[in-house]
Amino acid sequence: MDIFVLSPLELTSVILTLCVIFVNGLTDAPNAVATCITTRCLSLRKAVIMSAVFNFLGVIVMTVVNSSVAETVTSMVSFGNNEADASVALSAALFSIVLWAVLAWYFGIPTSESHALIAGLSGSALAINNGIDGINGSEWIKAIYGLITSCIGGFLLGFIICKLVLVIFRNIKRSRAEQFFKRAQIFAAASMSFMHGAQDGQKFIAVLLMCTGLSQNGSEKSPFIILTCSAVMALGTLTGGKKIIKSVGMDMVKLEKYQGFSADIAASAALLLSTVFGFPVSTTHAKTTAMMGTGAAKNKRSLNTSVIKDIMLTWLLTFPGCSILGFIITKIFLKIF
Repeated sequence: MDIFVLSPLELTSVILTLCVIFVNGLTDAPNAVATCITTRCLSLRKAVIMSAVFNFLGVIVMTVVNSSVAETVTSMVSFGNNEADASVALSAALFSIVLWAVLAWYFGIPTSESHALIAGLSGSALAINNGIDGINGSEWIKAIYGLITSCIGGFLLGFIICKLVLVIFRNIKRSRAEQFFKRAQIFAAASMSFMHGAQDGQKFIAVLLMCTGLSQNGSEKSPFIILTCSAVMALGTLTGGKKIIKSVGMDMVKLEKYQGFSADIAASAALLLSTVFGFPVSTTHAKTTAMMGTGAAKNKRSLNTSVIKDIMLTWLLTFPGCSILGFIITKIFLKIF
């Protein structure tokens, strides 16, 4: 990708994409390491640095090994054949996603950047095509499959793995088990960060490909695009997000070390399966539902239902809310530009 041969509109869409990637690292990184921090296995600073490193590796490794998620996102919507208008629509979609993500971060709600991305792109496609012609239903439905599998799969895997851990370690002294899970949870948090980069990195590489694909330079998946996405996401991760860590790791459910380990392993497994099958799923959904599952495995009363309801409401509002934002902002941008 040569930024010097992109038009101003195309360059704007690339810059906005990088902003979305940064915000994703800012808001989703806390989800990946929240349990590790709140169970005091790692300090906030060490956990965020570790998460940044494994996010970086996740983007690079999974994009090279299996890029089916990126292929799904690039095929999901179409902005038509007019390159100038398409660039405006894409920029509007990205602007709406950044706005939605920043509002969620400000209020400490672990919203899904993945679904905000899909919703924003879809809203803009509806606006520029004046209808559903720009929506590829066969690819878009994969987002629905991903939503269902990440939520149900995350919860069930969290519940089952936590129950198995309780059975396996029932005769082991608590002090020895605590030492084991302190180290094991660091590994699990690293794997969660890796899978966050693997899933979300591919989605944003897809958007960068859409930006460059609008020009005559083609959309070849160059190492520069992959490295840029990895680096910007890692930078966002290093910025952290204490409010979201508090919402996910402290307010929603109180977890012990073995539960934090179970939640991270469960979420990582759910994300790995979804990535292999090309489902663009939410790392936030997988992690938070896995935490709910591990909490329920021990005691249903440990779940803070009021916080869970607030989070669920935000998830439900993301698709229509960000779609409407993308639609309105696209119409405004097309009038202005």
